[in-house]
Amino acid sequence: MMSEVQLSQSVHGLRPNYLSSGEVLAQSFAVIAPITIPASNLGLIVALAGNGAWLSFVIGLVGLVFVSLNINQFASRSASPGSLYTYIVKGLGPTAGVVCGWSLVLAYLFTGMSVLCGFANFGGVLLGHWGIHPSSLTLLAIGAGIAWYAAYRDVQLSAVAMLWLEGISLALITVLAMIIWAHHGFALDVPQLTLQGVTPGNVAMGLVLVMFGFSGFESATSLGDEARKPLKTIPRAVMGSVVLAGLFFIFTTYVEVLGFSGTGISIANTEEPLGFLSQQAGVGFLGELIAVGALFSFFACVLGSINPAARVFFTMARHGLFPASLGTAHADNRTPHIAVTLCSLLMFLVPASLSLFHIKLFDCMGYLGAMCSYGFLTVYTLISIAAPVYLYRCHQLRVRDVLIAVVAVGFMLIPILGSVGLPGSTLFPIPAAPYDAFPYLFLLYLTVTCGWFVMQRLRSPAIVRSMQRGMEEIHVRFAAPDPVTIPSASDESSFLQ
Repeated sequence: MMSEVQLSQSVHGLRPNYLSSGEVLAQSFAVIAPITIPASNLGLIVALAGNGAWLSFVIGLVGLVFVSLNINQFASRSASPGSLYTYIVKGLGPTAGVVCGWSLVLAYLFTGMSVLCGFANFGGVLLGHWGIHPSSLTLLAIGAGIAWYAAYRDVQLSAVAMLWLEGISLALITVLAMIIWAHHGFALDVPQLTLQGVTPGNVAMGLVLVMFGFSGFESATSLGDEARKPLKTIPRAVMGSVVLAGLFFIFTTYVEVLGFSGTGISIANTEEPLGFLSQQAGVGFLGELIAVGALFSFFACVLGSINPAARVFFTMARHGLFPASLGTAHADNRTPHIAVTLCSLLMFLVPASLSLFHIKLFDCMGYLGAMCSYGFLTVYTLISIAAPVYLYRCHQLRVRDVLIAVVAVGFMLIPILGSVGLPGSTLFPIPAAPYDAFPYLFLLYLTVTCGWFVMQRLRSPAIVRSMQRGMEEIHVRFAAPDPVTIPSASDESSFLQ
């Protein structure tokens, strides 16, 4: 039997067996961008969840562990640049796969746009302290341009940059959190631990933003052609990124809320909570280092979003869903260079256009981030449904697999209801404008994009066969001694229609 190294040789023109397990993990960590939560966004979550913010993170961690288990049913069997798009095609067929593909494209692109706004906003504040005041467009162009070059030039360059940028920032914040906790005598915060003043609605609303904080943990699955031993390294990266980020979020949330208690200052109204707490603990210089680290983390997330978005475009183009040029790899760099360029351009143009309409970068970050969350929630729900269907059709379904899928879907319903809202509900109120319009914009997006696929399919049924050939190609490369049956194009009607 062929070795996994041989099986994972790229047939897409990307560089095979190139990325180490640490570099694959860095991809997922970069899109999560865990530093941005304690450094700038935690106040928004505490404003909703109060002393229950840490519990919102615990629930989010548990829910996404179940989602990870469903993802890894696929990731431990095959790998490709198509991320969850290819998994859902195998589990639920081409139509559901296209819904997933378009949702992923929106999710990664809008994540990149949101954090690019964060990069420009945070960069403007830092440079302003030194008397430098560049325009928003300049900062947006710098962030997008450097990220484009790294993603275009070499995927390992991207991965190494993300690994170092995230690793150093995580270490600095962990050290500062320990100093802050020590400054308070390693006290147990009774109001937090007893959930003082917290209602179930507070925790549920906090969970909506918590899910956005975790989003992108699955992006390592887009490195299927380029990872070493992908059937091992990718599942570990998916689960590892969730667990490590979750523990980091829970710890830093507990410490920061404790740190603000008794100061007379609300963390909900503080844009740089770690800077304030570092001053309180007498290590202001560490807060300044972390601010620079947070800027780099925003950039790493931009870069981390370009990589999977480009590879989903790349794979869907090779299946006939996009122009063929998007499915080509650079002859020397072995990267999906045209798709990378398109994604980088889109990530710059949308925030730049909003900036030209004088919408503040901080507001843009919130609007674009809210939109991307709908894409991720759609994909996480679909993959949790697809896993047991896939296993059933492979004759490998167990009762616990069904339970894992049901629990995962149940967890996803909480942030979905929190994002959309229920009329007259105090637990899930309708979001304020303009956020109340975003679910309908997302549905309109899916209607247009998936309607286009239906029209393509009616005009050219060969598209489905092309998608199926792509799935079979992946199966051949990773076939086990007891091969798993891959759904044929004609099978779609048995479980979708």
